[in-house]
Amino acid sequence: MTKQILIVFTGGTIGSTATEGTINTNPATAYKLIQLFQQHYPNHQHISFTSIQPLQLLSENLAPPAWTTLITAIESAHPENYDGIIITHGTDTLSFTACALSYYFYALKKPILLVASNYPLDNPKAKGLENFICAVEFILQINEPGVFVPYRNPHQIMHIHRGTHLAASLQLSGDFISVQNKHHLTFDNGQFSEPNPITDTPIKAVLLKPVFSDNILLIKPYPGLNYTHLCLNNVVAVLHDLYHSGTACATQQWGNDYSLSEFIKRCAKQGIPVYMAPAIKNENAYQSTRALLDLGATMLWNMSLEAAYVKLSLAYGNFTDVTKIAEFLSKNIASELINSADSPD
Repeated sequence: MTKQILIVFTGGTIGSTATEGTINTNPATAYKLIQLFQQHYPNHQHISFTSIQPLQLLSENLAPPAWTTLITAIESAHPENYDGIIITHGTDTLSFTACALSYYFYALKKPILLVASNYPLDNPKAKGLENFICAVEFILQINEPGVFVPYRNPHQIMHIHRGTHLAASLQLSGDFISVQNKHHLTFDNGQFSEPNPITDTPIKAVLLKPVFSDNILLIKPYPGLNYTHLCLNNVVAVLHDLYHSGTACATQQWGNDYSLSEFIKRCAKQGIPVYMAPAIKNENAYQSTRALLDLGATMLWNMSLEAAYVKLSLAYGNFTDVTKIAEFLSKNIASELINSADSPD
């Protein structure tokens, strides 16, 4: 029986060519991926692809409205009529788009896989075709609903990451991992491993519009961050990234300008909520973290920074009532919450 797969081309390195030292998107490269697949996949006659191309951009140029465009295009293509959906995407913002699709399509009973490449397809180092073949095999063999990202780092076997667990690529390497290095399953020699179990509690259906707020201010911590340099005009919420131990500068020792504590007070005066992530919830927390929580900051426990940012963007894009926002943020929509018991020592 022929499998029906919807391919959604969006550009990225996998849809680009390198010409005279510059990598840029090329609409013809999308179809080259299908041609390469047919050349290297012996049973391609049993797979029928339908393709759409709602976006053509390098993923570093992506903004939240692009997620709306992508989701609207997929919905218009009637995804329920396909055995699975494959989306080609750039690597730079891959983890954010994976989260956006995971949250919005959490109730879709079809597999959605995002496929990227570390180099343009013409480059012999490119893994895009391998990642694409794995996505097809996932639809044929596993057929698990949800959003997943197959990606093979150099000198490793293929890992399949859950969309809300994919971390941004490692600096100066382009390698991808799942948070806490807990990928969903592996693919090697045509076979998938057993998936890592996820314990989910069924949630009441949440009706969502494909609207993502672009007024969430994401702040990255570093020694010497001066909060007076930050403008809060049109900001509806702040998400403050944390160091690996779930901390940020809470002291006034170096002056109020460098203290997140003082910045939280400034936000409170303007009615702007401050959220923090990532951090694993456990019995003990650093004094600095407790001080920030005591000042009214809200910790989005047990999820990656990308998952927290996109969840906030979707929440503030869909709801204005603070109670509904809080309720949405507390739900485990797309397996984004990491089990505290599984956290590393």
